[in-house]
Amino acid sequence: MEKLSKSKFSRLREEMVERAIFARGVRSELVLRAMRNVPRESFLPTRLREFAYDDTALPIEEGQTISQPYIVAFMIEALALRGGEKVLEIGAGSGYAAAVLSEIAADVYTVERHGPLAEKAAATLADLGYDNVHVLHGDGTRGWPAHAPYDAIIVAAGGPTIPESLKDQLKIGGRLVIPVGAHQRVQELVRVTRIAQSEYRREDLADVQFVPLLGEEGIRARLTSAASLRPFRRAMLGKSSRVSWREKRPRLAEVGEFLVTYRDYRCPVQPKNRERNR
Repeated sequence: MEKLSKSKFSRLREEMVERAIFARGVRSELVLRAMRNVPRESFLPTRLREFAYDDTALPIEEGQTISQPYIVAFMIEALALRGGEKVLEIGAGSGYAAAVLSEIAADVYTVERHGPLAEKAAATLADLGYDNVHVLHGDGTRGWPAHAPYDAIIVAAGGPTIPESLKDQLKIGGRLVIPVGAHQRVQELVRVTRIAQSEYRREDLADVQFVPLLGEEGIRARLTSAASLRPFRRAMLGKSSRVSWREKRPRLAEVGEFLVTYRDYRCPVQPKNRERNR
């Protein structure tokens, strides 16, 4: 495997932002700059670093993934951050998305249900100097009430409903971006804006597929094993799919934080304009 230099990674990162993010519709300068600044390779296992700037999810520990760069950018742009906010992330994973958020927000609070992942993400973020990111090992569906209210909340797993705890922890005027759907294969990425103490506006942004949001206010289930995810993985990839991370341009190999469905690798998720008040 070729060992890439820091300058090579930097060039690949810039190309990825232009080709896979800006060209597909993300226009926020804050988001684009953050994506250019964060070294995605630092959040990957050594054996996968050569794939850091392919626009795809990649497997990490605990059967999870580091998220597809375009979707990280798309979701963060949907938060409509202006800089200096306090943000809650549910599903820290490798810490990559939290690092991107930290380039924009004043403070990022991120909750991860897998202890080893939370510990490793915290260590990686600290090593890279992201001292405005705070990591908690816990049930993400309950949020992190000690630091509420939040200007924005972003969730990297989907459930049939939006956890009430997360809505309660939104500041009035704050935005929550989360996948919602009764079935993993039929989900909407939605943005919820808190209008008043008990009034929220919901907008449907895109058709997506995320893994289950497990927890007290999500899907109450035992820890999901690799074996229990196999049927979903087969449904996503198709019976004839054969995936190897030894290939230069890998496709999805493991179900992790979320998987986004689209017909063609080059096509962006199509935004939607439906709104409704609740």
